[in-house]
Amino acid sequence: MFQNKLPKSSIVWTQGITCNGNSHSFLNYPYMEAFLENFHFLHHPLLPSPYSLRELVDNDEEIDFLIIEGALSHNMSVIERNRLGIHEILSSLVKRAKYIICAGSCASFGGLFSERDSKHIYGAVYSGEKPDGFWKQDFTSVSGHRVVNIPGCPLHPRWLAETLVTLREEGMCSLDNWHRPREIFSYLAHHGCMRNEYFEWKVDCIEYGHKEGCLFYDQGCQGPMTHANCNKILWNEVSSKTRAGSPCLGCTEPTFPKKGLFSTPKYMSLPATPIGISKRAYYAVAGIAKGFHIDRLEKKLINEDTDDHT
Repeated sequence: MFQNKLPKSSIVWTQGITCNGNSHSFLNYPYMEAFLENFHFLHHPLLPSPYSLRELVDNDEEIDFLIIEGALSHNMSVIERNRLGIHEILSSLVKRAKYIICAGSCASFGGLFSERDSKHIYGAVYSGEKPDGFWKQDFTSVSGHRVVNIPGCPLHPRWLAETLVTLREEGMCSLDNWHRPREIFSYLAHHGCMRNEYFEWKVDCIEYGHKEGCLFYDQGCQGPMTHANCNKILWNEVSSKTRAGSPCLGCTEPTFPKKGLFSTPKYMSLPATPIGISKRAYYAVAGIAKGFHIDRLEKKLINEDTDDHT
């Protein structure tokens, strides 16, 4: 994955309104030693860094990657030794950066923090599904292929590392309509889910934490509507939400967080239609499948429930 032929690429990591979740997730990247042989941080708010934000704003050094973590607002300030408004920081750094990476759902779309005040707290380019973020309609002046959204609450460390390596080695990466890398977000969280047979035969999970049953029909799982490959690459190379018995919350989508995260809206007893399937076809097939009783799958559910209560 890593090639040492090129000189190290520089990173400046800035933060807006954030819980630090994306920083902590990325610092768990298992190949960090190899990563740091190819990249170096000019500034990171949680790590010893050669420059303060004030020093970076006041100089004219070129930056390979400007990473933004957290939601943004024109009303907020970031405090280091000197008080700097986020607009002053980004206005200086953006024009010197080759690429701008929005790390996490808050930087990409506003995320959880925009729920408090969606009119004044938003992502860098988008506010939810609207192209009305921190840079408003003038984002094209800093955009093109230079702005890359890597949503997630938090993002998977591999998503960020692999995107940085691709941009470093190839100079660009293919992006979808939300400026997300297609290599990562052309999949659905549903792909690779160990519960897919239960999904096909409409066999519901009894309760959270159970290893068997589908979490889509009653527990609010959004895996069939969420673009991410986390059920393929796994977290800590071991597990995922659905493998642990928790529904996917759709954290990589611009609509995150939806209302009623752990409930499944129904229409005529059927949930929302998964991506890529017509409603008529899905409801017809789902209605037929729901009428079947698959003894092998249902016995596994019953056995697990019995084991949990012995």
